[in-house]
Formats: sequence, structure tokens, C-alpha cells
Amino acid sequence: MWTLAPWQGRFLPHPLPPGERLRAYAGWCNAVEGNTTFYATPARSTVELWAGQTDPGFRFVVKLPKAVTHERRLAGAGDELAAFLDAMEPLGPRIHSLWVQLPAAFSPADLGVLAAFLRGLPREQRYAVEVRHRAFFEDTRAAGLLERVLAGAGAEWVPFDTTVLFRTPPTSDAERDAWTKKPRMPRRSSALTDRPIVRYLGRDDVEATVEGWRPWVGTVVDWLHEGRSPTVFVHTPDNAEAPALARRFHDEVRARLPEVEPLPEPLPVEPAEPLTLF
Repeated sequence: MWTLAPWQGRFLPHPLPPGERLRAYAGWCNAVEGNTTFYATPARSTVELWAGQTDPGFRFVVKLPKAVTHERRLAGAGDELAAFLDAMEPLGPRIHSLWVQLPAAFSPADLGVLAAFLRGLPREQRYAVEVRHRAFFEDTRAAGLLERVLAGAGAEWVPFDTTVLFRTPPTSDAERDAWTKKPRMPRRSSALTDRPIVRYLGRDDVEATVEGWRPWVGTVVDWLHEGRSPTVFVHTPDNAEAPALARRFHDEVRARLPEVEPLPEPLPVEPAEPLTLF
């Protein structure tokens, strides 16, 4: 996600060819969620362009296609998975984790399928699993079984924190839309590996978003003290301010832990020239 229209001319230079927008985004943030791969596996040549616009240390957390996770529910999807892995290969070390987002219907009863799927994945990659069935959050036995499956594969459990979004009624069209589409997930802040990943969804109001992420700042600082390398994605329902919010979160972590490296400097964005008649 690096081509959002409201960012162009504000966070990203405009006009800017689509083939240069990721490079500009990488000046704001050093990681990106690969959401588009959920809907279709891109051509390998497209992924080569992504690699060419980012440094080797840039982090891609790339979502497996829905054909694998939602339609086939991890079973009998060998061809789709192989095509996806081949397409992603040009990213090389930029693949921080391959992201297995499971549907809400994927329950503790399906953990055997998940375990078999993870065992069959290439060992050279890292994996992160996001579950949405509430039993994994409300039943300690189910949570423990999931953690055991993930630990057996060295995979991380990705929390999707939507508590701030659902704390009070929506106040914008984007928030109302998010209320109908996003899962009501509790906050979970335990890391299983040295590469924890957090997905945080706030509100369209900037200060409400900042206030809601305060617990995550402390958690991330603790993880860094423990020698872990966390990745945090900050969202709002409209995502209009997401790049600036991500940098603000990073600044709050650095205020407590100054040895954390700063984010890169964004490319300058020239103000749009006024229209004239001549």
C-alpha cells in the first residue's frame, strides 16, 4: 500500500509515475504491508520493480493470496502457493515475513490444517499468522494450542488491534465503513519470535489514534530491550495521515529509546503550481 491518492502531492511528489511511488513511500517508512497480493499474485516482473525501488533492508510483510487462505483454507493449494512464492522471490531479504491471514471461520478445530500447512512451507522464509476467530482470544486453551503450532514452525502471531476503532461510535463515513468491515479484535501484545508484527487501527481523529497507541509504545520499547525487531503498521479508517502517524509513533519510541535508528528522510514534495489561463 503505497499509492493512496490522498498521499500524492502531500507525502509523495506529484505527479509521479506509478513505478516510482514505492521509492517515494520508502522515504517515509521502512516497511509496508503487501495487501494487494491477497487479491492476485503479481507478475514476477512487477515484484522485480518493487525490489528495484527499495533498499535490501526495507521490510515487506506480504499477504498470501486469498485462493490459498480463504478459498482453499490452506489445503490443496500447492499450485497457487508455488506461483506466489516464485513471484515474490525477487524481493530476497526484503521479505520480512510472509503473512498468513486466516478467515474468521478458521477456528481452533482447524489447527491441524494450519500445522500441516506450516510444516510444508519453505524453511528459508519467516511466517506470520493472523487469526480472527474469537476463541483464540477468549479461550486460553485455544490460544495455547495456536501458540504451540506457531512455535513449532517459528511463526509469529500477528495481532490486529481494533479496540480504539470500536471504543466509541463512528464519526465519519470512513469510520462507519470500517465498523461494518473490520473485526472487533481485542488487544494482544505477546511476542512469540524475535520479529513481532503489530497491526494497529485507530480513528480518523489524529489525537484519538495517538492516545490509543500509547500501550503499544511501551510494548515496542520492551521488545527492543529484549533484542527483538518489531514492525508496527499504523492505520486509520481513511489512512489519509498514515505515513505521518507512522513516523510519529516511531518518534515516540525513539524518545524512550534514543539508540533506535531514525527513519529515512522523505523526498521533498513541491507545492502544486497554480493553474493559469496562459
